[in-house]
Amino acid sequence: MDPVITRIRKDLENIADPALQKSSKRFFKEEIRCYGTKTAAVIKLAKNSWKEVKSRPKPEIFALCEELYRSGYMEESFIVSEWAHALSGQYERDDLIVFRRWIESYITNWASCDGFCNHTLGDFVELFPDTVDELKRWTQSKNRWMRRAAAVSLIVPAKHGRFLQESMEIADLLLTDSDDMVQKGYGWLLKEASRKHTEEIFAYVMKNKRRMPRTALRYAIELMPQELRSEAMKKDWKR
Repeated sequence: MDPVITRIRKDLENIADPALQKSSKRFFKEEIRCYGTKTAAVIKLAKNSWKEVKSRPKPEIFALCEELYRSGYMEESFIVSEWAHALSGQYERDDLIVFRRWIESYITNWASCDGFCNHTLGDFVELFPDTVDELKRWTQSKNRWMRRAAAVSLIVPAKHGRFLQESMEIADLLLTDSDDMVQKGYGWLLKEASRKHTEEIFAYVMKNKRRMPRTALRYAIELMPQELRSEAMKKDWKR
């Protein structure tokens, strides 16, 4: 095992809090494996350890990331998210193959999914905009986290007004998904897109609200003015 990984795991064990480990699990429906640490402490550890590995070749860093992922610990997945994002200046198109494999193989909860996709995949798609077509393909995956990733990877760009059309196309593909984690994911994407494009997202919601699960609808309209939220929530659609 690489000495950096050994130190990271020892540090995580040292700051682990059994009470926090137990309480953290209430935020997840699925079983999670965690040390029980505060996120800020993990991020600090990730940044400090990054100083030790940043000079290594990217393939070697990717291998370290995979070793962290294989442990199954949520905190170690957060370190991967920090390291992968720190590599954004070195992204190449083929890195998407690696990122997709990580999501398919190692992501098992919403926190790990969002932590990785919001920034790493968000930056990646902004660098290579045509790869949004790959996100659209993920919407058809049997893996719920791949489908959620298709939406939450555009969260940050959408927040800044970018990828509006693509965000709505992904929402179209996920519109009637029965998984609540996926519904929340694309609803969140629409919500962030509404910051800069309120009228367009409101029109999208009104057009689709008869088919859109209420969970997704509530997320999508959360930032809208009260009168628009009230209009969207009127129970005039068929169930």
